Amino acid sequence: MKVLFALIIAAAIGYLLGSLNFSIIVVQLVRGKDIRTMGSRNAGLTNTYRCCGPACAGLTLLGDLLKGVVAVALARLVAGWLKVGFLPDNDVHYIGYIAAFFAIIGHVFPVYYGFKGGKGVLVGAASFIALDFRVFIALLAIFIVTLALCKFVSLSSIIATAYGPLAVFLMSWIVNGSGFGRSFLYLILSLPMAVMIIWMHRSNIERLMNNTETKFSFSSRIAD
Repeated sequence: MKVLFALIIAAAIGYLLGSLNFSIIVVQLVRGKDIRTMGSRNAGLTNTYRCCGPACAGLTLLGDLLKGVVAVALARLVAGWLKVGFLPDNDVHYIGYIAAFFAIIGHVFPVYYGFKGGKGVLVGAASFIALDFRVFIALLAIFIVTLALCKFVSLSSIIATAYGPLAVFLMSWIVNGSGFGRSFLYLILSLPMAVMIIWMHRSNIERLMNNTETKFSFSSRIAD
C-alpha cells in the first residue's frame, strides 16, 4: 500500500510541476505574447529562442531544468520517508523515473494550458541531473556533437533521447556496479520517457524525411 501511495505521489508531483511551461510563462511575462501563436507554435526552448531571443530562452531553460530536477528530488524524498525502497539500503532511485516520466507528460499535456505544451526534451534531460548526472552529461555530449554535425535540433534531440535508456543501463550496471536486474529495471522505467519524447517529434521526423526541417543557427531569429 505504501509503495502504491508513493507512486501516486511521485506521478502527481511530476505531472503538476511538469505542467508549468516556462516558455509560455516567460514569454507572456516578458513580451506579453503567447509563444504558442508564434513561429512554429511549439511551446519549447528552440521556438522561444528563435522568436524572442536569448534572454527569454535562458529563463525558459532555467525554469524547465529546475522543474525536472525538483520533481525527481521531491519524489525520492517522499519515497525515502515512506521507506519503500529496495532493501537493505532503501534505494528509492526507481521512484525518480516515475516522477520524470510524468513531468514529461505534464510538459506535453499541461493541465494549466489546455493540455497543449511542448515536446518534453528539456524536462526529460533535466530529470537526469537528479537521476544520474553522468547520464545527463553523456546525453548532452551526444546532443551537442550531433547538433554540430547536422545543425538539426530535432534530430540531435531524437538521437540523444534514443540513447538514453541504454546509457541508464550501462551507467547503473557497469559503472555503478548495481545488479543486472535492478539496472534492467531502470532501463525499462526510462523507456517510456524516450518513447514519449520521440513520438512528440513525429512531425519533425516527417520534415527531416522531406528535407524541409529548419536548421539551427545562433543568428536565426524570427522578426516580431
